[in-house]
Amino acid sequence: MRAVLIVNPNATSTTAAGRDLLAHALESRVELAVVHTDHRGHAIEIAAAAKHDGTDVIIVHGGDGTVNEVVNGLLGRPGGQERSDTVPAVAVVPGGSANVFARALGISPDPIVATNQLVDLLGARRNGAPWRRIGLMDCGERWAVFTAGMGVDGDVVAAVEAQRAKGRKVTAGRYIRVAVREMLASARKEPLLTLELPDRPPITDVYFAFISNSSPWTYANTRPVWTNPDTTFETGLGLFAVTSMNVWRNLMLVRRMVSKKHDIKGKHLIREDDVASVRIISAEPVASQIDGDFLGLREEMTFRAVPGVLSVVAPPAAEPPDQR
Repeated sequence: MRAVLIVNPNATSTTAAGRDLLAHALESRVELAVVHTDHRGHAIEIAAAAKHDGTDVIIVHGGDGTVNEVVNGLLGRPGGQERSDTVPAVAVVPGGSANVFARALGISPDPIVATNQLVDLLGARRNGAPWRRIGLMDCGERWAVFTAGMGVDGDVVAAVEAQRAKGRKVTAGRYIRVAVREMLASARKEPLLTLELPDRPPITDVYFAFISNSSPWTYANTRPVWTNPDTTFETGLGLFAVTSMNVWRNLMLVRRMVSKKHDIKGKHLIREDDVASVRIISAEPVASQIDGDFLGLREEMTFRAVPGVLSVVAPPAAEPPDQR
């Protein structure tokens, strides 16, 4: 089995020692090549080259942004002619700050534990076990593996990236502080978004929208933050949007989002599960993000669920959370 290990040395929790341990654990089990990324978009280039040289598995040691680049390098632009069943499978050993994609797949956030999981899963593959197939989100210009958003979500990501560019470490606490600041700033603005769902009338006067391909939506350190608990890699998309920026209403909503009860509701909340597609139109360009990376300003985006498009090295799909 041929494998390429893509390491992002600038990811939040990636270390040389962890990289060496991972490579040592894999070298006796696969024919391994190790490549380090050195610029944004580099993982796209590496993955695009690997799919044509007989590579069976691409192992990502980095954060969600690196995973997104690898997937887009493998599959190409959504709507293209690349056959998804001919590209390498993707494995992840977390090395970022949140590692949402890996954790949603059932991969431990601890790199050592995740390495042991990977070794076991590769062994099962050699014994005839199939790769797990998951769905992704077609965002038009690129693929999303777990989330996308328009509005304040994009503003938060842009602000955090600006702080990262200044050398500041990205932590859950920093994200929370930036999110509170951006939410308060958005409360003084007019709602710009209109949502269009299949076979339904448009929903107007929306302030921001999150589109999910899995759950939880993200993590605050070890605590999961839920928007659409029933959304998984095996279902359609989850939609989470609000029509009010009232501070108290949204504080209560956040409280529900971090609760273990998954009782996520509010009079100003639009929440739909298992939808095939969502089109969002904005009255003016708004900040947008895909998988925690700032995309830029967009006036319109369409998100579509594409089932079973990617092979991953991960445990079988877990049962959905108990909603009782």
